[in-house]
Amino acid sequence: MRIGIGLPNVLPGVTGPLMLDWARRAEERGFAFVSTIGRLTYPSFDSLVSLATVAGATNRIGVQSNVLLAPLMPEALLAKAATTLGAFAGDRFTLGVGLGARASDYDAVGADFHRRGATLDRQVELLHGAWAGQEVLDGQRIGPTPPSRPGLLFGGHSDAMVRRTVRWGDGWTGATGGVDRNLPVLERIRDAWADAGRDGSPRFAALVYFGLGDGAEGADVERTEAYRNLSGYYSFFGRERADAIGRDVVRSADEVSEAVETHRRAGFTEVTLTPTLPRLDQVDALAEAVAPFLDRG
Repeated sequence: MRIGIGLPNVLPGVTGPLMLDWARRAEERGFAFVSTIGRLTYPSFDSLVSLATVAGATNRIGVQSNVLLAPLMPEALLAKAATTLGAFAGDRFTLGVGLGARASDYDAVGADFHRRGATLDRQVELLHGAWAGQEVLDGQRIGPTPPSRPGLLFGGHSDAMVRRTVRWGDGWTGATGGVDRNLPVLERIRDAWADAGRDGSPRFAALVYFGLGDGAEGADVERTEAYRNLSGYYSFFGRERADAIGRDVVRSADEVSEAVETHRRAGFTEVTLTPTLPRLDQVDALAEAVAPFLDRG
């Protein structure tokens, strides 16, 4: 099972130097990849710029968007950026894409929130051609041809996202909510994959939020920094859901290990442990907690 760690790109107080130190430390500690969360109308670091910068500052570790809200970008600009990053990072790069649920992100760029699924369909078709070096727009190539096609994961729970995953993707990436929420989608994709005659097996990625040590521990969860950071990020969904997500943070080495093992047994092939605290010591603390899994590869 591949173990990745999220970059703290949506957490308050994060700086560019911290992002780079975080990625380099993650590489030193043996994580398979680092990932970003995508938002627009939020004081966060841009996913593709962050991943490109991190790819240039490291040597081996994978870089992955989890997920990029692709329909916010014109399809030609997305293809240009994705082929460029793929040319630099090669098979280290996985593009995870999704639609998002916040209309404000779409309003900010004048994109059609209600047509975002159709936009994504056009984008991924263009991406596949651009990654292959084909002439995809008015008889022209858009960008450089990557040395290998980047991985492509889809996020979401709809039937349309299952269809996109099977037709275009290498696999699927789950959201918050744990195995109980995400396992039914995994099973639908696995069945549809077989029905479509796709070779091999799909990648299945899980997302688990973590916070270890100071700022995460305490009997009153609502008073912890980890809770405030995560529930604040998800406040758009309303207090009840934001509170549930904020309480779903794994807060000890035992809880981290249990979460990873639970997802492994359920059939997930990789897990992204995403931080709720913007401190570099979180990389080391997490590496210690998942050491047995990192040793397995």
